[in-house]
Amino acid sequence: MQIGIIGLGRMGGNIARRLIRHGHEAIVFDQNPATVRALATEGVVPATGLQDIVHKLDKPRAVWVMLPSGDITEGTIYEVGLLLQAGDAIIDGGNTFWKDDVRRAAALAKRGVHYVDVGTSGGIWGLERGYCMMIGGKKEVVDRLDPILAALAPGTGDVTPSLGRDGRDPRVDRGYIHAGPSGAGHFVKMVHNGIEYGVMQAYAEGFDILKNAGAKSLPDTHRFDLDIADVAEVWRRGSVITSWLLDLTAAALAKDPALDAYSGFVEDSGEGRWTIEAAINEAVPAEVLASALFMRFRSRRDHTFAEKVLSAMRKGFGGHVEPKAP
Repeated sequence: MQIGIIGLGRMGGNIARRLIRHGHEAIVFDQNPATVRALATEGVVPATGLQDIVHKLDKPRAVWVMLPSGDITEGTIYEVGLLLQAGDAIIDGGNTFWKDDVRRAAALAKRGVHYVDVGTSGGIWGLERGYCMMIGGKKEVVDRLDPILAALAPGTGDVTPSLGRDGRDPRVDRGYIHAGPSGAGHFVKMVHNGIEYGVMQAYAEGFDILKNAGAKSLPDTHRFDLDIADVAEVWRRGSVITSWLLDLTAAALAKDPALDAYSGFVEDSGEGRWTIEAAINEAVPAEVLASALFMRFRSRRDHTFAEKVLSAMRKGFGGHVEPKAP
């Protein structure tokens, strides 16, 4: 199947690579011509701009936008929407606010252009592991795009389906879900990232407690000189708190036990804020998620070892590099 891809950053480039590995044709564009030229050596079809992508795609066209949320995504989707025709589809795979999806879908529908929002999780590891995807849009459009989505998904792997799933959507067992109409995909991804904040914060605080178990303020008999890299490693084996985030933490600690490469200045990418907003609108108590978000704000003023652990995890799964503290 053909697909156009706009944005070849940390995830966009690997999405294109994974698709061509599965026999699809990816026509790609990025504002950096060198990035396009480099990827062209791996089998993608380069495009010189948005109009060129649309021209090279067969009808009904599908264009995947993989850009940072905000004005650049908004402007690109607007421009591509003007170039497409009735029956074509725009896919936004970035971290867009779900209410923007609802608005865009309604605007594009006036021209007969379909809009699909895909919350995409997998970070810089998606090329090999695949991407967990949460999808919003019309069923018939999502079904038409299924060959692309199936190629990007992780597949069943060695994860055994939960008991009682007989007769339910088999796509879910392969790592992607049609969550509902426009906006539903990014809404589910938003909550996913809000939970991610909380889980990361729990790990970070736990490792900070371990690190400070040898503090001189403690009585001698209550003081422990723990090898936290070894603790992280042993927890990966048989513990009830095993996870990919723990794997990434253990890898970072094995390489740099003091995490000296990190300042602990932790950014938030927006989804945590939107999750708390949704919780407020729904009158749902979300103390852990709210606290995790506020701790990221505090990290920009005062850094602890816990924040260094957070930074290490963010770099591990998403390639996020700490900004320089003001």
